[in-house]
Amino acid sequence: MTTSLLSETESAPAAAPLHTPDNPRTDALLGAHSADEYSALMHSVIDALGERFRTTARAVSAKDRSGLQAAVDAVDLDTAGVGNAEALREADALYADNAVWFHHPNYVAHLNCPVAVPAVAAEAMLAAINTSVDTYDQSEVATLMERRLIDWTCSHLGFASGDGIFTSGGTQSNLHALFLARENVLAGLTAHADASDRGESDDAETRRGGSSPSTRLELLSRLRILATDQAHFSVSRAAFLLGLDAEAVVTVPTDATGRMDAEALNASLLSIDANDAIPMAVVATAGTTDLGVIDPLKSIAEVCESANVWLHVDAAYGGGLLWAPRRAHLLEGIGRAASVTIDFHKTFFQPVSSSALLVRDAALFAPTIHHHDYLNPEAEAQADDAEPNQVDKSLQTTRRFDALKLWTTLRARGADEIGTMIDTVCDLATEVRQLLETQADFEVLGDSDLSTVLFRFTPYTADQHTADELVPLIRRVLFRSGRAAVARTTIDGRPWLKVTLLNPDTSIDDITAVLDLVRATGHGILAGRHITTEGGAA
Repeated sequence: MTTSLLSETESAPAAAPLHTPDNPRTDALLGAHSADEYSALMHSVIDALGERFRTTARAVSAKDRSGLQAAVDAVDLDTAGVGNAEALREADALYADNAVWFHHPNYVAHLNCPVAVPAVAAEAMLAAINTSVDTYDQSEVATLMERRLIDWTCSHLGFASGDGIFTSGGTQSNLHALFLARENVLAGLTAHADASDRGESDDAETRRGGSSPSTRLELLSRLRILATDQAHFSVSRAAFLLGLDAEAVVTVPTDATGRMDAEALNASLLSIDANDAIPMAVVATAGTTDLGVIDPLKSIAEVCESANVWLHVDAAYGGGLLWAPRRAHLLEGIGRAASVTIDFHKTFFQPVSSSALLVRDAALFAPTIHHHDYLNPEAEAQADDAEPNQVDKSLQTTRRFDALKLWTTLRARGADEIGTMIDTVCDLATEVRQLLETQADFEVLGDSDLSTVLFRFTPYTADQHTADELVPLIRRVLFRSGRAAVARTTIDGRPWLKVTLLNPDTSIDDITAVLDLVRATGHGILAGRHITTEGGAA
């Protein structure tokens, strides 16, 4: 059973058909003729959503997946249109009534945040205008605003000559960074090999490339990316997409806290050189997904600079700390990276999607710049007054003006307020960890730099094997009941429950209530097993 909160309105009749061939200027498309219909429709949707935010009692719907699938399958997508208002009422009943609500204090599963109010309003604005920021003639001031935000972010990173591009998320940003690393490394090897042939060079790049000419395919087979086992999976996926060998990603050992060991990194680089392979990039993580720790960026940067290796910092999760007054120091050394990923749709409370790739020097985009006569002709790009066409360097062509959401958030709330909110969620994680450490029936793992907490329900009646089995069961029961959404992961072969805190309005009392649910659910599962065992024995 699904329910819509959108009411019938005289200005938007429920059954008005969209297909009216005798009158092409219908309310199907947004324009001057449909502005009133658009305004009425938006108000009805916003009013319904406002009511849901006021009254939603669960983080998840608690409805059976088979029932949800049946409701989806029951919609006839080939029938005649039912009209704007009715279609939105249907979407409200099917989608909003069964959504996962990230603002709810019982949602503590993944890196999803409640969203800034001005950003949501900006989302409606950019969607209606439908700007594409690939070329200047499709965007004008939108491109200039996005470029300003890139410059602003680079200034906080310490990239005085930096550049960047907004992307769909951390996965794309990491792919783009490693694409740039690959092309810059290959271009460098080619240039140094040519210089060596002329007797003009004898540096590390030449020695890595070899003294004899190498084909691009042969060089690709020798490229290596160095990262820890805590790095985001998008690193290995990027290696695959970039055509590197299966063994291209070299795992660098971590210390006892899960952070990259800089000395081990240096040893790994020496081993790569000794085996006639080529270090393409080192990926340090500023905020690992599970442990929430930040690799020692300063020490890693020193190793990379000494070895002349591209350093990429995946700060998708932790990048917001740059603006957090009490934790910005944790990112010391990030300005020495060649490239950085930041997800604003995590710690800047932006609606998905809002991410960016930043590079230390704009020239690092040079090997990947591309031109097309119908979009960004190369001849025009050479002119003194060349238009700023961002498709030159983006992996995407058509691209949303997602930067508007961040722009309005900064103007409405200010970066200082956002930074304080980031500190708040990190403080809450510390408080939750301290609480768990006082509970005899919980075990907690590690000490996060950010806002994740890993823990297990370990009552005295359960051995380690039973505690392992409880982790996925507790998560599933809580999710299916709709009472709470927690995550689970595995560290060194052992399963753990995980809470990820990205809501500064969530209190320790809220999380205590979730932990009580975890405890009660665990006891309930154990009791059920006992009853089953007793019944079987009988």
